[in-house]
Amino acid sequence: MKQPKTFKILAAADIHGSSELAQKLSEKAKKNKVDLVVLAGDIHGALDSENIIKPFKKNNQKLVFIPGNWDSTLEAELLSSVYNIKNIDGRYVIYDGIGIIGIGNPDMKFSLDEKRISKDISKNFELLKSKTRKKVLVSHLHAEGTKAEFSGIRGDRILKKAIDYFHPDILISAHIHEAEGIEEKIGKTRVIQVGREGKIIEL
Repeated sequence: MKQPKTFKILAAADIHGSSELAQKLSEKAKKNKVDLVVLAGDIHGALDSENIIKPFKKNNQKLVFIPGNWDSTLEAELLSSVYNIKNIDGRYVIYDGIGIIGIGNPDMKFSLDEKRISKDISKNFELLKSKTRKKVLVSHLHAEGTKAEFSGIRGDRILKKAIDYFHPDILISAHIHEAEGIEEKIGKTRVIQVGREGKIIEL
């Protein structure tokens, strides 16, 4: 039986409005011939965000994103409509048999609405059950019980429940800048903290 080709993701976060950093990430995606760029929140920030998506569009790179606490709902809507890219907060996408589910926390929210997020996660995992060969959960915030809690910032409980119950192949999270690069395995789930440097993930 023929094995599906490797699917490459460049996952990054916490750009905080740096168009220079966006350019570097786009170049990294091009060099590594990635299939998809995933921005896991905090795209906006104190710096000018005008050119944040342009490098990826110029290089014809597929891109999806979720908003983080620094991103407003309006900014997320504008990014999606102006650049024709997918905001997967509360939604999912499928590329080459890879299902990617997003969980955002816009408008300076530092925790997730457990009731709403639980409903969204359950619905999306159910819809993806028979459609995908791998499942990736993308959240700006980190999960309770993960190594990113070394920061003193407790992870989110609903994300831990999602790991325990739905067993995504990968959880991508960000938010804690100092935790970038930390990886661990919780049950069947590979947990990856990403940030400004970007991480190439092969599936």
